[in-house]
Amino acid sequence: MNFDLKGKVAIVTGGAMGIGEAAARKLAEEGTSVAILDLNPDAGAKTAAEIAKGGAICDFFACDVSNAAEVSRAVDAVVAKHGHLDILVSNAGIQDYGDAVTTTEEAWDRLMGVNLKGCFLASKFAVPHLLKSGVKSGDAAIVVVGSVQSMTALGNSVAYVTAKHGLLGLTRAMALDYAQKGIRVNCVCPGAIDTPMFRWAVSLDPNPENVIPSCGHAHAMGRIGRSEEVADAIVYLASPRASFITGATLVVDGGMLVPAGGMGFQEGGTGAATKE
Repeated sequence: MNFDLKGKVAIVTGGAMGIGEAAARKLAEEGTSVAILDLNPDAGAKTAAEIAKGGAICDFFACDVSNAAEVSRAVDAVVAKHGHLDILVSNAGIQDYGDAVTTTEEAWDRLMGVNLKGCFLASKFAVPHLLKSGVKSGDAAIVVVGSVQSMTALGNSVAYVTAKHGLLGLTRAMALDYAQKGIRVNCVCPGAIDTPMFRWAVSLDPNPENVIPSCGHAHAMGRIGRSEEVADAIVYLASPRASFITGATLVVDGGMLVPAGGMGFQEGGTGAATKE
């Protein structure tokens, strides 16, 4: 499918690795000029260079998305280079674990700063430029990367769950504010995806070799997802092909949220009783 993205300019926060990297690559494949904003200078520069090696336009801008001055400078630098901005993929995020008692104030602030405030700041400084593009094309776009935990919760993850819930509210608020001003805002909510952050989380378990099969089993499709599968959804929502979609949540979770009571209940409870 042709996504009609040739000549567009996109910012991808957290684009050095994982879902952000996959989104940057797919946008570049569609003819979009991509700017990666990331805190990791080595990974960011490497990813941008690899994408550019294929003939696409991709640059890296070192940026802490929780810092307003850094985000403002990075966005201005992107627009100064390309002259306009059409797409923001707000993907930067970190993971931490703890409940309301064990989570420190510092850990809470750090996670909220990156996962929720970071999306707010990226939008705050990108929107004025997106509005200009939206007036011309009628179709500028923000795609926020949430999570299945934007709608549900896993234990011992109070800050992460709260931030991801907040992203869904931010998506809907911005979608309403800019619906008639040429900017569409949507949220992609992945299930468990095989990314460096996921692998790091797996390594924390006393029996890491059991975690990936168990996570896969939590999804109706019986496996965890790939970054490229989420990137496909991001590119679609960023493109004119999704021209009448705003304020929406696209769940990319292999059916993780479908079964009542989880897959174990379906296999051993009343759900299984109806199977042939």
